[in-house]
Amino acid sequence: MNETRLASQIEFILELDRLKEILRQSTLLSGSRRENSAEHSWHTAMLAWLLIEHAEEAIDAGRVMRMLLIHDVVEIDAGDTFLYDTEGAKTKAAREEKAADRLFNLLPGDQAEELRAIWDEFEAGETPDARYAGAADRLMPLLHNLHNGGLGWRKHGIRAGQVLERNSKIAKASAGLWEYAQRLIATAVERGDLKRD
Repeated sequence: MNETRLASQIEFILELDRLKEILRQSTLLSGSRRENSAEHSWHTAMLAWLLIEHAEEAIDAGRVMRMLLIHDVVEIDAGDTFLYDTEGAKTKAAREEKAADRLFNLLPGDQAEELRAIWDEFEAGETPDARYAGAADRLMPLLHNLHNGGLGWRKHGIRAGQVLERNSKIAKASAGLWEYAQRLIATAVERGDLKRD
């Protein structure tokens, strides 16, 4: 056994525990509290796996699951940037790049390279796997808001046009899931959980 390699792997695994402390804007379906980024990553990976039949292109399920399990690891250092936060979005990429450099490099070189490549692929959103993972990442908060009475949307005064614009990337991975998402958004507007434009 390579003790140095194992020590690096364990250090990274323990560092991941901090992801449980990063609170997102999404509220649990019960409305009892905000979810954390670790919960979001797990729940989104499950969503992606279960809905993979709705993808437009051939998808490597294992790769998508790995993407979703690590896509928000950078939030340990960079924090979570709310999807509708235009000011935070200006510095998001730089903060997350710096975090990725530190966090993935806790691992042995080969694993650091592998995880960083998967994270970079997700961020670029250009491959079928990354497009599908990105769609799942957008669909999960929509489901939260629809089923908790639009708590996050109402708290921040979000309008239907903003939700449609910021979530339109779902269409790049699945026309069917985007049609479904649009129906959810229309339902939320009808119920008064989401403001009309």
